[in-house]
Parts: sequence; C-alpha cells; structure tokens
Amino acid sequence: MMAAKTNPPFRAEHIGSLLRPPELLAARHAFDEGKIAIEALRAEEDRWIRQAIALQETVGLQSITDGEYRRLYYFGHFPAAVNGFTEMEAELSFQDQQGQKMKYLTPVVTGKLRRVRGIATDEFTFVKALTTRTVKVTLPSPCSQHYFRWREGVSEKAYPDLDEFFTDVARVYQQELTALAALGATYVQFDDVSFPLLCDARLREGFAARGYDPDVMLRRYIDVVNNAVRDRPAGLTVGMHLCRGNNQGKWLGEGGYEFVAEQIFQGLEIDTFFLEYDSPRAGSFAPLQYVPREKSVVLGLISTKTPVLESAEELMKRIDEASRLVSLDRLALSPQCGFASTAPGNPVTPADQEKKLRLVVAVADEMWR
Repeated sequence: MMAAKTNPPFRAEHIGSLLRPPELLAARHAFDEGKIAIEALRAEEDRWIRQAIALQETVGLQSITDGEYRRLYYFGHFPAAVNGFTEMEAELSFQDQQGQKMKYLTPVVTGKLRRVRGIATDEFTFVKALTTRTVKVTLPSPCSQHYFRWREGVSEKAYPDLDEFFTDVARVYQQELTALAALGATYVQFDDVSFPLLCDARLREGFAARGYDPDVMLRRYIDVVNNAVRDRPAGLTVGMHLCRGNNQGKWLGEGGYEFVAEQIFQGLEIDTFFLEYDSPRAGSFAPLQYVPREKSVVLGLISTKTPVLESAEELMKRIDEASRLVSLDRLALSPQCGFASTAPGNPVTPADQEKKLRLVVAVADEMWR
C-alpha cells in the first residue's frame, strides 16, 4: 500500500476552472449591461464559489480552487491587476474537431508592465477562509506574457529591449508569489499554452514568421519562468499545466511534447508538470523519459472537452504505461484542462463535470491505495 500524499500535488488533481452556473453567467451579463452594481455581481460570485468549494470537497479532491468564477477567461485576472495591456483581436484562432474556427479578443502589451494590486491574492484569501484543504492558486505562465500578449509592431514601442520586458515579467511574478505566500499560500499552478504550441510544426513555422528562432525562444522562455520563481518563498510548491488550448471545447494546436520535453522537464525550476494527455493530439508518453527523479507528473487523461466518460480500467492501464517512464509514486491523475477556461464553458453538463471529477478520485484511490 502506497502512503497517502499530504502535500501537493495530490494523487487526484484538477486544473482549476469549473463550469459557471447559469445564474452566475446571467449576473455577469447584467453587470456588463449596467443593470446591476458590482456589489451585486460580487455577491453572486461569492455565493457560487461556496458551492464550487463544496463540490470539490464532496467528490474528494484535496486541492481546492474558486472555480475561477471571478474571471472571464483563465488569464483575465492578470491584465486586470497589471498595467501595460490593451485588448485587441487575437492573431491565433481556436478550432474544433470539424475544423471550425473561432476568433477572440486578447490583451496585448502596449506599455510597461507593473503590478498595481494582487493578481490572485483576493481569490486565495476568500477560498482559504472557506476550506481546511489545500488552496491551489492558478496563474497564467510567465512565458505566455510574450507568446500571447506580445504583438510585433506594437509592443516594441513600450519595450525596444526584449530583455527589459522579460525582467519586468519576472518581477511581477516574484511580487505576486511573495504576496501569496505571506497570506499562507502553499500551492501555485502556472497555466501554459506556449510550450505545447511550440510543439506544433505549423505554429512553430508561424512563430518563426514572427521573427523568432523557436530554439532560442524556448531557452528564453525557460529563463523567464526560472527568474519568476527563483527566489520564491520556502514551502511554496509550483507546478505548470501544459495545454494546447481550451476554449468552449476548441483547441489551438497539436503535437507531442518532443520539441520541448528535454529542455523544459530538466530546465524548469518547478516541482511538477500537469500534462495534457487526453487525445492523440498530445502524442505518446515517450517524452516522459526526460523528467528528473525529483519532479512529479500529473497525467491529464480525462477530457473536459467531451461529455463521454472515460473507462476507469483504461485510465489505469495508461497510468501503468506512464509508470514505466516515471515511477508510480511520482505520478498523479487529473482532467487534461479546466472545464471552463473561458466563462461560457466547455460542451459538458454539470452532471458530466461531477462524474469526471469523481472518476479522477476513484481511479486515484484504486491506483495509489
């Protein structure tokens, strides 16, 4: 029998975001139209976050989030607390299995980045007061501030020197991690899409067309993450979730982790990797051979993009397969991403969501009992 884990990452994990209840979406819409005050919206958020915490505890999860209910999209709290962004139409588009594309608006770097208030500190404080379990804080990754937020021909006006930009990015994260730890936070997850998109040959060509050598930028991205966490407070576990895009069931890229695996698994100074592995788009487990012995891996084997419930037997077989490359005691299980990286949510029902979360816990209990 394997000892139960008392520190993160836990055997049964989730990525952070949960489906927003219709009442909460309606309140946000009413606020956007000027029909209710911010106090009324906050009251609805508070009400439903309490329900989200109760759901996570009821299904047996040990890491607890607020479902990201106060955000319109998973990274929305970052530009809201950091000066230097302007919203513009994104240059990348999401697509679904039928190849249908979806455009969206995104913050773009147009000024000097400066943290003017806590990014996730208020979210953390609220959840911490409502649970005795471990609160997980989710933040967009440091390197995503370049891959997605930087616009050639625009951002250089604020940062003619890219090194200065990366220095400012790292400083913002250093300040936030210090503030979170001072409040009692012990668990932070960076959500990253940039590393996996560099594994997509088509998108890598597009990245080169933007004027970047993918190999060079891969090393610079690793550096900015490491600078962001280098002096993090003692006792703060930091993980990174790697995703190929998740917006209402659609994605941005595909391809296995081979292009980045050796560099990021061995080069990033973080504790654990949450790896999307729910579809053939993610490739094989072979890149796991590069994960050092001191780091752990959370296998994202359960899809939040479809209501189809995975087979517990098949999940255990896949975990067993991965354990040939990373020992079982350093593995854990989760969905491949959140259920609502953007407020509209993925094409699953609350009942589907609960079944999948219960499946994560049940399979983890069986595999690591």
